[in-house]
Amino acid sequence: MPAQHAVSITFDDLPYAAVPADDPATLNSMTRRLLQHLQTAQVPAVGFVNEAKLYREGQPDPARVELLRTWLEAGFELGNHTYSHPSLNRVPLDVFQADLLQGETVTRPLMQSEGRSLRWFRHPFLHQGRTAEVRSAFQDFLAAHGYRVAPVTVNNSEWVFAAAYARALAQGDEDAARRIGTAYVPYMEVVFAQAEQLALDLFGRPIPHVLVLHANALNAEYFGALAAMLRQRGYRFISLDDALTDSAYASPAGSGGIEGESWLEGWARNAGLRPHQSPPVPGFVRQWAGPAAYRGY
Repeated sequence: MPAQHAVSITFDDLPYAAVPADDPATLNSMTRRLLQHLQTAQVPAVGFVNEAKLYREGQPDPARVELLRTWLEAGFELGNHTYSHPSLNRVPLDVFQADLLQGETVTRPLMQSEGRSLRWFRHPFLHQGRTAEVRSAFQDFLAAHGYRVAPVTVNNSEWVFAAAYARALAQGDEDAARRIGTAYVPYMEVVFAQAEQLALDLFGRPIPHVLVLHANALNAEYFGALAAMLRQRGYRFISLDDALTDSAYASPAGSGGIEGESWLEGWARNAGLRPHQSPPVPGFVRQWAGPAAYRGY
């Protein structure tokens, strides 16, 4: 297939999400392996930080802060994903805004130390506020603080695979972990096929997509295979800045009341189109993930 697609890769929940253990050696290894995949595939990624994950005993843990510095030193950019990952659909606007500002305490100075500004924001859960008034007021708040929203057009259940993978590794079941990882990339290929078709239905052409993933043990092992699949489908990797120059992103974000949908799905609903039902996560993956994996998402 000739190259005709483009995608920007983003990672939420830095410095880490699903890992078999959160000791310094495991987190450092996961981070370095993931970044090596990104560099090898020449992916200009953005990582979105939840600063609550940096803290131990009420203070930023230097080892965890160093993980963020590793992202910057590898040439990648950091964004704000709030301090504690609250939902704008669940908490008052002023509480949410205070949490966002708390979430730049460490990240902003780190970016400034590299001569860069903290400019990207990603809504936790992709929840953008229940009312037009909240959405408008929050957009004004973001603009006043120099932020631009990072949309998502390719939403997915990668985090379920990641929870299952981390649990299998933690239990020492390498065969199960391998089976989960092997199922991950084919699942993501179906996700991309659906997003491509929805973009064609809506715009009559491919659009540059924005994919959300997480900084986890699964992607530390399998992002290379995911990148290879995307290249096989004709994708090239572009920056978030470049993706958002497409005229599709001038369309207002969807506000149909469906929580956690991507911008692409929201645009489709606004246009009277019904998005595809998400591909099912294999039963053995859901079983390994367990019900605890779904809390907080």
